[in-house]
Amino acid sequence: MNRRDSIKALGLAAAGSGLLLGSCGSEKTEEQAVSTSEDKLPGVQDFEHQRNQRLYGDQFFTSHEMATISVLADIIIPADDVSGSATEAGVPEFIEFMAKDVPDYQIPMRGGLKWLDVQSQRRYGHVFIGCDDKQQRQLIDDIAYPSKARPEMQQGVAFFTLMRNLTASGFFTSEMGVKDIGYVGNRPGVWEGVPPDVLEVHGFLEERG
Repeated sequence: MNRRDSIKALGLAAAGSGLLLGSCGSEKTEEQAVSTSEDKLPGVQDFEHQRNQRLYGDQFFTSHEMATISVLADIIIPADDVSGSATEAGVPEFIEFMAKDVPDYQIPMRGGLKWLDVQSQRRYGHVFIGCDDKQQRQLIDDIAYPSKARPEMQQGVAFFTLMRNLTASGFFTSEMGVKDIGYVGNRPGVWEGVPPDVLEVHGFLEERG
């Protein structure tokens, strides 16, 4: 299984386990599944619409944190010949919204981003986004595989697992991510009669002809 197939599997597993969180988007990209337009979306009640608009207007992550989230999201789902990257799909904005929509994410995310910067400064003398690509990936490799991670890396493992799940959720609920999977939605079937092999089994093939 190649890297993108693995990421697709993660996204589909997230859908099955309820991790594909059903809200969220940004007016900054056409790819995101939900728009921040002031127009109420179909099926959304007034109080839900008002709450969403309030959340869109708030800002939780700092500009530095958002920059770090963007780098991480594109490490997790980079652009390839099938689709664009996580940031192009609006994933950082999705994560920003989710941190406000589900406050339980706030401490783990903010603490994890801080942990990442502290580790980067200790190793390389720079915060994470100030490191080069090789350094960033060396650090991510230490926390991306829970079964291989050293005990002292467990806080980073927990953070990166959450970051990866949110990234997959945001990407595969965006227009870009849905196209990446190849999902085409419900389509009407076309009845062309009983298949010939079924008719033959039941002795009706000649009669039909």
